[in-house]
Amino acid sequence: MNDAILVLNAGSSSIKFALFAHVATMSEQCRLYSGEVDNIGAQAKLTITIIEGRGANDNSIESSVVVDNHTQALQTILHWLEKEAATLRIVAAGHRVVHGGTAFAQAVRLDETVLDQLQSLSTLAPLHQPHALYAIAALMAQHPHMPQVACFDTAFHASMPYREQRFALPRSLTQQGVRRYGFHGLSYEYIAGVLPIHLGDAANGKVVVAHLGHGVSMCALYNRQSVATTMSFTPLDGLPMGTRSGAIDPAIVLYLLERGMTGGEISDLLHHQSGLLGLSGISGDMRTLLSSDRPASAEAVDFFCYRISRELGSLAVALGGLDAIVFTGGIGEHAAPIRATICQTVAWLGLDINAQANQDNALKISADTSKVSAWVIPTDEELVIARHTATTVFAA
Repeated sequence: MNDAILVLNAGSSSIKFALFAHVATMSEQCRLYSGEVDNIGAQAKLTITIIEGRGANDNSIESSVVVDNHTQALQTILHWLEKEAATLRIVAAGHRVVHGGTAFAQAVRLDETVLDQLQSLSTLAPLHQPHALYAIAALMAQHPHMPQVACFDTAFHASMPYREQRFALPRSLTQQGVRRYGFHGLSYEYIAGVLPIHLGDAANGKVVVAHLGHGVSMCALYNRQSVATTMSFTPLDGLPMGTRSGAIDPAIVLYLLERGMTGGEISDLLHHQSGLLGLSGISGDMRTLLSSDRPASAEAVDFFCYRISRELGSLAVALGGLDAIVFTGGIGEHAAPIRATICQTVAWLGLDINAQANQDNALKISADTSKVSAWVIPTDEELVIARHTATTVFAA
């Protein structure tokens, strides 16, 4: 049998997974399968993509399944793999864990002590952390001897300068862990790793990466390390997202509390009813908004692009200039109108977009004469997790 590494990314209503062949050379992990169980507890669906070599002739399978919870979803995934990938032996599992707090600045092998520490951070990432920990516990129960590794979205930002990590709050709170952590680190780590392939010597320059998906953040890189980012203490801060508010005046929370809203109601408002959904009153899905002719949709899209453009200027200040911008994530990789608007708004930075290349979702979307280059690079967080898992479990 051939050894394989399972990667899991558990969300509120889904478990995404990937299976990688485990090879001796850690940098050459090969993806074999990708998939997810979506709509857990409702009309659940299992989707599997069988990788047939660098994306050529990939075979997708889709079927309805009955799963009421994450344990059943995980059982469905494992059962499919045991049946259809019988020649593979899963030797380790890696998990995306959003918040590592101050204790974890690199991937760590999971045990009960680590789990207890991560459980205490659940309130800081309520849309993500509890579900990841639930998947870990479920896999531990089913396969107690399988090594499992937590890979953190916060870890990549440990390189940020101390002043970037602080809030203007009493030092005692900073010492208790109330600080800027940053997120989407697994995505930024992947992009940082492939920048030299595309940008050459400029890869180590002043680069801003825009991870635009249902969750949205940006990161300023210098020497391919994080020096500033838009999210902070939790993944709620920063830019407007699909249903999350992004940065707001903290006194708004006090205002709502004084008028009778509970903490739970305010959390639901900021996490689930705001962002693009709140702005438009229609949808938190950018594809829906771009295809809509309703004025509220256009207003939401305009606000989204404006805030990103404004934050790009801020990150350029943190870097002391700008050499390149990279778009990634679902919106970043596929929404040409969003990229065009952002690039045109920050043309003053020396960015000249190639309209046709942008429309074609090309790798490089800036004009050859542009002082700042612009790129569209798909991210691969799962590959980063597979590599960290292999290194943590098997490296000498």
